[in-house]
Amino acid sequence: MTLTDGEIVLRPIKMRDQRVWREVNRRNRDWLRPWEATVPPPAPGGPVAQRPTYRQMVRHLRAEAHAGRMLPFAIEYEGRLVGQLTVAGITWGSMCSGHIGYWVDQGVAGRGVMPTAVALAVDHCFRSVGLHRIEVCIRPENAPSRRVVEKLGFRSEGVRPRYLHIDGAWRDHLIFALTAEEVPEGMLRRWRRTRPTAPRSQGPSQGPGLSQGPGPGSSAGPSPASPAE
Repeated sequence: MTLTDGEIVLRPIKMRDQRVWREVNRRNRDWLRPWEATVPPPAPGGPVAQRPTYRQMVRHLRAEAHAGRMLPFAIEYEGRLVGQLTVAGITWGSMCSGHIGYWVDQGVAGRGVMPTAVALAVDHCFRSVGLHRIEVCIRPENAPSRRVVEKLGFRSEGVRPRYLHIDGAWRDHLIFALTAEEVPEGMLRRWRRTRPTAPRSQGPSQGPGLSQGPGPGSSAGPSPASPAE
């Protein structure tokens, strides 16, 4: 499944993305670290969890996608990989819900890449997959990522104390949510109508779930923590 709006593309993440993925991730280490999912210390006598390799991460994402619990995407902008977005925690039955997490290359921050990517994913979830509710979980300190959901019109639903283990500690998260009834026109169409006409790069001001990933982005989104080297 590939989702596209102009130069912004969401497509399945692949094993052959490893070299480019690692290069982007390394170059953005300092930019991503404060929002990155980490493994909590083991309980006394319990097993020690290891960070996955890139190949383990992709295999996990594929298995979860095959089971209907996840939609993992690589984000491309102007033909190159610049980040990752994952719809995770997909639950069916009477809930029909999932949550989005993401991270993006600092070099393309402020160009509308992440709001457009989230809008594409939300429309796909509501219109094609059949979900009813989408959440995004963000640390209160992550103002750039909060701006993404605010631009897209997500509702604030409060705080979940010590919700996820991020950057070495249990961190509070703000919860933003949206249901299908709240965007009858489609999120991408609404975003196109309200976005600035000429977005420009803002450097590090743009801030993501499995806190997949680094961010600056949501803490509930793309790669089961950053893979080991």
